[in-house]
Amino acid sequence: MIETVVLDVGETITRDDRYWAAWADWLGVPRHTLSALVGAVVAQGRDNADAVRLARPGIDIAAEYHAREAAGLGERIEESDLYDDVRPALSALRRAGMRVIVAGNQTSRAGELLRDLGLPADLVVTSEDWGVAKPQPEFFRRVLEVSQAAPDETLYVGDHPANDVFPAKTAGLRVAHIRRGPWGHLWADDPEVAAAVDWRIDSLTQLTEIVGA
Repeated sequence: MIETVVLDVGETITRDDRYWAAWADWLGVPRHTLSALVGAVVAQGRDNADAVRLARPGIDIAAEYHAREAAGLGERIEESDLYDDVRPALSALRRAGMRVIVAGNQTSRAGELLRDLGLPADLVVTSEDWGVAKPQPEFFRRVLEVSQAAPDETLYVGDHPANDVFPAKTAGLRVAHIRRGPWGHLWADDPEVAAAVDWRIDSLTQLTEIVGA
């Protein structure tokens, strides 16, 4: 029986449209160009940040991130960045008695912005808060610490095979892969992903059926 549901952030609860548009504008490249580069690195199984490196070879991403913040063009996460099913789904899970946690590979600033939205979650935490990022095993050990449930009673929901599906499964968690965003759509029917996951979903509202099963 599932006791705790843990959700990834990017392209699980939030759209990445604003994130990539902001980077394209900062780099001075057309938004479509950067989107195409994101698609290319996704198809190659590479890190999303490689799209920025392709657009600007030799870039120091951390330095540019801080430069954007200093220029007042840093991270923003607003209500419109949430997928429409997020609040209904998370609220339904809590009504069903689930502990709900949001935990993904984001900056501490992104965590603050998400907490400011008042999501119906018991905890919102990021990789920078913890000092360890997916797919490192320590990230999922931290997930289990805060889940307050056994691994097979903890469900991790995400779109990314390498960062979400495989390491969560290795840690003993139950896993739901969501067909959402570039990673979610491209890898949804991959045989290895299909074999690893416990459930494949198209909407977070399907989670209430899963935890009630």
